[in-house]
Amino acid sequence: MGNTCISAKCAAASSPFSSKNQLPNSNTSSSTNSSKTTSTTSVMSSLSSFKGDTAASASLKSFTLNDLKNATRNFRSESFLGEGGFGCVFKGWIDEHTLCPTRPGSGIVVAIKRLKRESFQGHKEWLTEVTYLGQLRHENLVKLIGYCSEGDNKLLVYEYMPRGSLENHLFKRGVQPIPWTTRVNIAVAVARGLTFLHSLEIQVIYRDLKASNVLLDSDFNAKLSDFGLARDGPTGDKTHVSTRVVGTRGYAAPEYIATGRLNVKSDIYSFGVVLLELLSGRRAVDEDKGSAEEMLVDWAKPFLNDRRKMFRIMDTRLEGQYSKKAAQTIAALALQCLHVDPKNRPDMAEVLVALEQLQTTKEVRTSR
Repeated sequence: MGNTCISAKCAAASSPFSSKNQLPNSNTSSSTNSSKTTSTTSVMSSLSSFKGDTAASASLKSFTLNDLKNATRNFRSESFLGEGGFGCVFKGWIDEHTLCPTRPGSGIVVAIKRLKRESFQGHKEWLTEVTYLGQLRHENLVKLIGYCSEGDNKLLVYEYMPRGSLENHLFKRGVQPIPWTTRVNIAVAVARGLTFLHSLEIQVIYRDLKASNVLLDSDFNAKLSDFGLARDGPTGDKTHVSTRVVGTRGYAAPEYIATGRLNVKSDIYSFGVVLLELLSGRRAVDEDKGSAEEMLVDWAKPFLNDRRKMFRIMDTRLEGQYSKKAAQTIAALALQCLHVDPKNRPDMAEVLVALEQLQTTKEVRTSR
C-alpha cells in the first residue's frame, strides 16, 4: 500500500527537507479551508497576474494525481525522501521530453512534494510557491517542473537535488564535512539567488532563508527552494510591507519579529545567519542545551568584532584547512548583515560582489 504522507514513518523521519523552530505565528491552518478548492484554473489565473517570465509559466506542467502515483510507484516507502513543514517528499521518474511518468531508472529523477493536511504552510503557501517558482527562472533557484491540484491533493514537482540540503551536510552526524572552498562557493550561490530576487522590478522577499532550504546538486551547486513564504516587496515610496510574522527562529530578523515590518533587509539578516553556519558548523539555534537554547548569533557576535578572536567560531572539523584572511572577510560580511539596524545592512548585490571577489582570489584556497 502506498505511503500516504501521514504515516508514522513519515512523521518521524529526519530529512533534508525538515522544518524546525517555526515562529509561533507561522501556522497557517486558518487559511486551509478557504484554500482547499484551489483548482488548475485558479493556479493559472494566479500565474497570469504575476509579472514574471511568461515563457517559464507556460512551460509549467499540470500533472494529474494518477501521473504522480505512477511516477512514485503509488508513493511507496522506498520512494520516500523526507519530510518538511509542507509535507512529504518522494522520488519520482518522468520522461525528460513528454514529462509523462516512467518506470524507475528510466527518464529523469524528480522530487515530488505532497502537501499534508496539517501542514504549517498550508494551501495558501502551496499556491504562493507555484506562483513564484512558476514564473521565476535562475540557476540558483530550484526549478519547479509542474504541480497537481485535485481536490485536497496538492503536489509540486521539482528538479531533483541529489545532495539534499545544506543543513544535512553541515549538521548531520556521520556526514563528511564540507570543504572550505565548497562552503565559499555555496555562500556565493545563495547570494546570487537572493540578488536576483532583490533586483527584480518588483522585489521578491524570500522570507525563509535557512540551511534546510538551500539544496545542493551532485556538484554541490546551491539553489534556493521552498518559496511558500515569499512575497512581493514594498513599491513606490514605501519602505516596508506589513505582514504577520512567519519564518524560522534563529534566522528571522529581530525588527521583523518585533513589528511585522518586512523588506529585503530581512533576507540579508537571514543570509548573515547562514554565513555563520557555514563558518562555524553550528545550527542557528542550539537545541542540545534544552531549555537554555543558545542562538548562534548571540554566541558568535562577540567574536566577530575581533579579527583574532573570530577564529574561535570556526568549524573544528575543517581542521584549520581554510584561508584565515578569507574567513575574516566572510566573518566581517556576516557582522554587517546582522546589524541590528536594517538600514545599516548592505544590499545583497554588495555582499555578492565581495564574495565573488573573494572566490576569484587564491586566498580562498590557502590555509595561511
